[in-house]
Amino acid sequence: MTNSNNDFIFDMMSKVLDSQRITYDEALQLIYSEDLDTLANCAKNLTKRFAGNKIDVETLINAKSGTCPEDCSFCAQSSFNSTMIEKYPLLPPEKILQQAENAKNSGADSFCIVCAYKAPPDKDFKQICETIKLIREKLDIEVNVSLGFMTTERAKVLKNLGVKRYNHNLETAKSNFEKICTTHSYEDRINTAKIVKNAGLELCCGGIIGMGESVEQRVELGVALASLNPHEVPINMLIGREGTPLYGQHLITEKEILQTVATFRFLMPKTILKIAGGREVHLKENDKKILQSGANGIITGGYLTTKGNKPNDDFKMLEEIGIR
Repeated sequence: MTNSNNDFIFDMMSKVLDSQRITYDEALQLIYSEDLDTLANCAKNLTKRFAGNKIDVETLINAKSGTCPEDCSFCAQSSFNSTMIEKYPLLPPEKILQQAENAKNSGADSFCIVCAYKAPPDKDFKQICETIKLIREKLDIEVNVSLGFMTTERAKVLKNLGVKRYNHNLETAKSNFEKICTTHSYEDRINTAKIVKNAGLELCCGGIIGMGESVEQRVELGVALASLNPHEVPINMLIGREGTPLYGQHLITEKEILQTVATFRFLMPKTILKIAGGREVHLKENDKKILQSGANGIITGGYLTTKGNKPNDDFKMLEEIGIR
């Protein structure tokens, strides 16, 4: 890389440190950067400046598995896809409480209740609310939820129950969305993101990279996420599950992951950037590199239908790189 390109990265860091937003074109130039060391170090500096030296560690539970009526092409839980996963209705409150207690004991900061719905039926939503009350009464752990599409009334109920954060991902760029899902629109997802924010909940909103999107579309996703000002952005890396349309999709490279995470840090300097599903497959033992290149959050203990690292192993890894 030429010195001028190297200088560009430093100029963009200075711009962000001066509380200015970078543009789509500037983000595109960053993500195409071949000077990975400079890009990573500048993203790391932005993380320390705006977010400190702490990693947000979260665990989640797949509290209702399978039979989702949406046709998302990446999802093992879609009723449109023929995958060999365990399917079950909403788990009882006591079982979810036990998993929350396990998360607390493992050292996690937060616990997320995830359910495969378009939107919960009234009976299930009431049971989820009872579960949240139970966890809040019994444990000192942050409770987050991901329940599909949301109404203003329901979002306010969750806020009053003490839910801190609501997850609803954009998944991919608007220009790529129809290739990924046809049973609802990109605007539907934007609408729920705005509803939960207006209700006073923190917004967790991210996506999946490696679904065949272009580099330009990754930047498009990052810019769209930044416009929502989310508290947290989970960055998932596709694992093409057998039985889904994306099975056999080419693997995203570690270089591409680093370039994406670092560029997202320039776009969202104050946001928790959480490396999530797929990191154990695509990064293996190199989580450390991404956590020093702009990321400041992880999900530990497993995902919805995929196993993850053991919490003890993840905490040992964080200690090795000097992160709280």
